[in-house]
Amino acid sequence: MASVEDERLQFVEECKSGEWSMAEVCRRFEISRITGYKWLSRFETEGLAGLKDRSHAPHSNPRQVLEEVEDAIVEARGQHPHWGPVKLRSWLERRAPEVNWPSPSTIGEILRRHGLAVAHTHHKRVKATPNQEPLKHAQGPNLVWCADFKGWFRCLDGSRCDPLTISDAYSRFLLRCQAVKRPDLFYTKPLFDATFREFGLPDAIRIDNGPPFASVGIGGLSELSIWWIKLGIRPERIQPGKPSENGRHERMHRTLKMEATQPPQSNLRAQQKTFDRFRLEFNHERPHQALQGKTPADLYQLSTRVYNSRLQEVVYPPDFEVRIVSNGGQIRWHHSRVFVGHALTHEPIGLELCGDGKWRVWFSFYELGVFDEKKLLIQPKPTRNLTKAVAQ
Repeated sequence: MASVEDERLQFVEECKSGEWSMAEVCRRFEISRITGYKWLSRFETEGLAGLKDRSHAPHSNPRQVLEEVEDAIVEARGQHPHWGPVKLRSWLERRAPEVNWPSPSTIGEILRRHGLAVAHTHHKRVKATPNQEPLKHAQGPNLVWCADFKGWFRCLDGSRCDPLTISDAYSRFLLRCQAVKRPDLFYTKPLFDATFREFGLPDAIRIDNGPPFASVGIGGLSELSIWWIKLGIRPERIQPGKPSENGRHERMHRTLKMEATQPPQSNLRAQQKTFDRFRLEFNHERPHQALQGKTPADLYQLSTRVYNSRLQEVVYPPDFEVRIVSNGGQIRWHHSRVFVGHALTHEPIGLELCGDGKWRVWFSFYELGVFDEKKLLIQPKPTRNLTKAVAQ
């Protein structure tokens, strides 16, 4: 007859075989998953000695946490060293809902007792101005995506790493975290193409004012954002110097920096593997307090807007004046030339009469500014409210 230690060793061997899931093996041995994780963790840290029975002296305090529960909390902290008690509890509840897990404060005490507590840094909160809240319209998946380059750093071999990140504003789902050699159109556009093919199209993409997302031309358009508009995606630029307007994405960047770039990996290939592991955990395991303890994957759904790489021709209403932008980034107006921007070269723009000698200037549904035909100048439109429903 097999001893208890032999049965536990057999349990560990079947878990490590990869042929069955943890839940399946636990059912076969008629133990809870939390007990299974306990024995697996003890074997990995102590070997065969960890499978022997330990003393189970009666607890003097009826409220004291069971040993196996405390072991599981310590084990969870080892897997997620940057998570606090609230996240750890939510994560444990998802994995073993049948266990009566202690409160976050008790979990915090357990972590401190084991020397695993991390000092919390308090950040001063800045009161937001109501009319500057950038993401209040992100009431569902794929209404707004956020895109940015996290600050670059060097891998241990000296190679530069510029991580491009794309996330869904509503669910926080991290759609892309990709190390690129340079943050330019050549490396960036194929990654957006791959993301659109995998997840579909968003209604809007929120970006900053730097290349390759924007330019200093009228309307702030770049080759990349012009491509988005032709796909029916609205570029939403934050105000210069206001990264808080993309706050959810910036918060993800802080987590990414802490958990996936410190320390940096040996080279770009190794760094990308770390990014891939981070993205998988961030989307499917990491609970978010703002999501009531759910993960981004719990809320995210693929877009119903299917990506078609064939771009449709931009068409304007019949009462618009239409001009094609020349190689020099200009349009002809009567006998004069008016500068629009090099990014729009060979593209048609529409002019809508809005007053005496004043014309609103559009590229598709995106307003560029107001053209004064007396001054032969286009006054750029402010960052806010740049769109209008124009037939395409």
